[in-house]
Amino acid sequence: MPSDPAHVVDPELPNLPREVVAAYRDASENVVVEIIDGELSTMPRPAPRYASAASILDQSISPAFRWGRGGPGGWIIRPEPELRLGANPDLAVPDLAGWHRERLSTMPLTASISVVPDWVCEVRSPSTQRHDRVKKMPMCFRHGVRHAWMVDPEAQVLEVFRRTEAGWLLVLSAGGDDVVRAEPFDAIEIGFAALWEW
Repeated sequence: MPSDPAHVVDPELPNLPREVVAAYRDASENVVVEIIDGELSTMPRPAPRYASAASILDQSISPAFRWGRGGPGGWIIRPEPELRLGANPDLAVPDLAGWHRERLSTMPLTASISVVPDWVCEVRSPSTQRHDRVKKMPMCFRHGVRHAWMVDPEAQVLEVFRRTEAGWLLVLSAGGDDVVRAEPFDAIEIGFAALWEW
């Protein structure tokens, strides 16, 4: 007797509800799709304003921290990496993520990365800000991410959070054309005026 397709478990994601996995696999390429705490979320791809802020931030950090040009090096920084964290797992796509090189010393052979980042950055838009704060920040904390940045291009604000035993601690709030040293990249000064420009 053939098996009931409704009861077939996905061999790659056996701990997640099969209908959630099916929706995840069938999602359009025009959306960002995540599964956090077993729940599927879809968000529109970033509009140019938000994608530009993420790209400029990557260009501000990577030379010094990935390549060691004018900074300490020692990091792997990736835009929109597909994270696969924990046993269930949580599947998430932060706008930027970074790992100390010794924690991600070899390039993964799969599309997803299962090593917990040391840093994540979300560029919030009106359509993603609730999800970023209510779902992704707790997920990042639960998996042990050490620093999280929230960038809001509309308000022109950066918030820097450090993981503590009690929860996320806001250690820096900057905005406009501020030039700051922001954890964990405080070895250099970063100017934020360019993030808000096209």
